[in-house]
Amino acid sequence: MTSLRLWSRARGRYARESARLFFKRPLVISSQVPFISFSFDDFPRSALYTGGSILRSSGLAGTYYVSLGLMGKQTPTGTMFLREDLSVLLEEGHELGCHTFGHCNAWETKPDAFEDSVIENRRKLNDLMPGAAFKTLSYPISVPRPFTKRRVAKHFGCCRCGGQTFNVGTTDLNYMAAYFLEQSRGNFEEVQSLIEENRKAKGWLIFATHDISDDPTPYGCRPEFFQSVVRCALTSGASILPVVQVLEALRSPTP
Repeated sequence: MTSLRLWSRARGRYARESARLFFKRPLVISSQVPFISFSFDDFPRSALYTGGSILRSSGLAGTYYVSLGLMGKQTPTGTMFLREDLSVLLEEGHELGCHTFGHCNAWETKPDAFEDSVIENRRKLNDLMPGAAFKTLSYPISVPRPFTKRRVAKHFGCCRCGGQTFNVGTTDLNYMAAYFLEQSRGNFEEVQSLIEENRKAKGWLIFATHDISDDPTPYGCRPEFFQSVVRCALTSGASILPVVQVLEALRSPTP
């Protein structure tokens, strides 16, 4: 068992380093204010109707990374979205991002198959909601293979992973960092400290999670915890926007 754990750790380290080092698309984060984005992976219904309600009560919007192949299904992250939820999401000003059609493991899936699932997700979106488009991606489950990074770069403005940190200085648009709230295990002080670090650095902190529920899955968090994080983000003075809007702001020339 010990050797198996060591192998698993070594394999994970290799995957993370490979994803970090190759096929970068640099973006210099230079801003007078810090940025924060709230994102949700898979798109459980509670992420919109509970998490989205918390954001809207403060005049905010988030980014929802959807795998259209999961529509209407029950998954380990909760009850997934329905067709009508997509319209509600866009009407409320949220961003709809890509999470591949088949919720493909970004490391275990071959790069060509991963890209095929990206294209299939886009095709299905066009069938369901003509005129809508995915502009950003979140890698499902794992870090991406280097050649996967290269293939998806032409489809999206940026691609988000994990890493439990924020983006500052020169970052990689093909491998944006995010902080998964469920991994804090309800430690609000840890999240508060990260928000403060992001404020001082004038960086871009992307929060991620899945369901928002009084009885969350292991991949989600409780409404009161999420609301506390939103309030803390607001008091930090950060500009709080969906992922694609932060990207547009950073790429716009400073007057």
